[in-house]
Amino acid sequence: MIRKSIEIGFLKFIVPFIIGLATVYTIGMLLPNSTYKYWALVAAYFFPPFGKETIIPIGIYGGKIPIPFSSDIVTITPIHPVVMALSIAFVDIIVALFLVWNYDLAKKIPFVGPFMEKVENIGKKSSSKYTWITPLRFIGIVLFVMVPFQGSGGLVGSIIGRFIGMKPINTFLAITVGAVVGCSLIAFFSDIILSLFIQDILLAILILIIIIVIGIMLWMYRKNKKRKAMSSR
Repeated sequence: MIRKSIEIGFLKFIVPFIIGLATVYTIGMLLPNSTYKYWALVAAYFFPPFGKETIIPIGIYGGKIPIPFSSDIVTITPIHPVVMALSIAFVDIIVALFLVWNYDLAKKIPFVGPFMEKVENIGKKSSSKYTWITPLRFIGIVLFVMVPFQGSGGLVGSIIGRFIGMKPINTFLAITVGAVVGCSLIAFFSDIILSLFIQDILLAILILIIIIVIGIMLWMYRKNKKRKAMSSR
């Protein structure tokens, strides 16, 4: 019984790595003209400040780019929007699966444990910052993962789901839905904007300016809201 439990625990620990690496490797090999670009972008997603809102558009982009201070031109092969969207969503899903299965175990492993403690601190800060998630629960986690803000992926989403008392399977499903929908929307609009750049660069720039202005307004709103909350304490 104990041996079987150990074997199951080992499988739960190693299977997400196997599935993740095997899937990313296979998809990369199926993209002969952009294999290394694909692998590099998926790897970059693990390192801030890169997020789905930057990785996906970079992956979709392609064309001829002149090299500065040179007459050479490099041709970058675009990756299909669906491939980029589902691949980045897949990363969040695999991370969520790993934490659902190994949250307590991972905290006891050397090197991994301290990292988990650090992630917990991020989760605690995010859970207090996004108090609106608690009453919404499943929908709240879906929306949290969908929104392309820093620290809003499957990693922190899994921890917040645990903090608010959601069942692991519900947290995993919420992250899956949020990741797929969020990444798909980013890929869809990125593809439209990149197409507009080719057809009508002025219109594309105008749309980008509108998006940037909206982003700044949301950032200022969140900053003022946080300042008021701190002053009221």
